Amino acid sequence: MLKNFIQSIETVVEWVGKAVAWLTLLLVLIMCFDVIRRYLFRTTSVAFIELEWYLFSMIFLLAASYTLKHDKHVRVDVFYASLSDYKKAWVNMLGALFFLFPFCLVVIYASSKYVLVSYGYQEGSPDPGGLPARYLIKAVIPIGFVLLLMQGIASFLNNLYTIYSHYQHKNS
Repeated sequence: MLKNFIQSIETVVEWVGKAVAWLTLLLVLIMCFDVIRRYLFRTTSVAFIELEWYLFSMIFLLAASYTLKHDKHVRVDVFYASLSDYKKAWVNMLGALFFLFPFCLVVIYASSKYVLVSYGYQEGSPDPGGLPARYLIKAVIPIGFVLLLMQGIASFLNNLYTIYSHYQHKNS
């Protein structure tokens, strides 16, 4: 049952990560179009610049959980690389417990209030010609951190299983 729970989380994270890859392609195309407009036609728009910023934000926030799932996040590997899988599992679990989980919970709580206030004001771009509904991009902040927290829980449980397996093997 626990494996099914972990697999469900990781399936969602995998799907989101692959969808975000398409946002990266979209961002590149929009940036190329904007650069061509700027240098050939000497024109640009605030909406294009904000759209680039929105897409980059979405990529960064939504891909964090995918990055954690595939263990590709930034890490200082001076000592970690030489540890056994058992010790890495302990480091990962303690890091999640004392750093990842509390940080995710604080950001989810704080950013949710931020999104609700933005929605209440029907906040749009402060710049003329900018994009409306700024609360939509702000909503990606708690969504991204919920996904990161979910993947953190799945990774925590996987590491717990690694430690449990180590003790089972050691005691048999």
